Amino acid sequence: MVIKLKMVCDEVEGFVREYLISDEATFLDLNKLILESCGYPDDQMTSFYILNDEWERGEQITRQDMGSAAEDDIYVMENLKLREFIDDKGQKLEFVFDPFSERSFFLSVKDVLTGVKQEKPEIKRIKGDAPVHIAELNYTAPVNTKITPIEDFEDDFYGADQFDDDDLSPEAYEISQTPY
Repeated sequence: MVIKLKMVCDEVEGFVREYLISDEATFLDLNKLILESCGYPDDQMTSFYILNDEWERGEQITRQDMGSAAEDDIYVMENLKLREFIDDKGQKLEFVFDPFSERSFFLSVKDVLTGVKQEKPEIKRIKGDAPVHIAELNYTAPVNTKITPIEDFEDDFYGADQFDDDDLSPEAYEISQTPY
């Protein structure tokens, strides 16, 4: 069986990718196909989510087992064939390509072709430019910042003028008087 997928992104208008992939392929194969079609390096902890009809997240399929709690079902891309979760036209998936900023692509199953074989995954359509792979943090390092000491620094802390060292009793705090 061959699955025809369409992928879009809400960040870039006109961005579309379409794929043909065997249901015997793994989610890792699909991961690589998506990254290749967008020109992204394979260096992030990407993941898939199976979505319901309202586009809400269900099961997560991760790049690697991150040691989740034993009672959680753990699905790992390289061990999971597409047919285990994808079998109906109209099914929806989310592919998180930037895990730090939670940026995603959305996929939908456009068709399921029975009785057809697909040896290698195939990119059928590329339209538009992919969004920037990893969102840049808006951090600007200070330039030529000179730190100057406070000239008239005094012990001007709230309540400091009413503090008396004699009020501290080493016995009250079990402080040893023995030198180390």
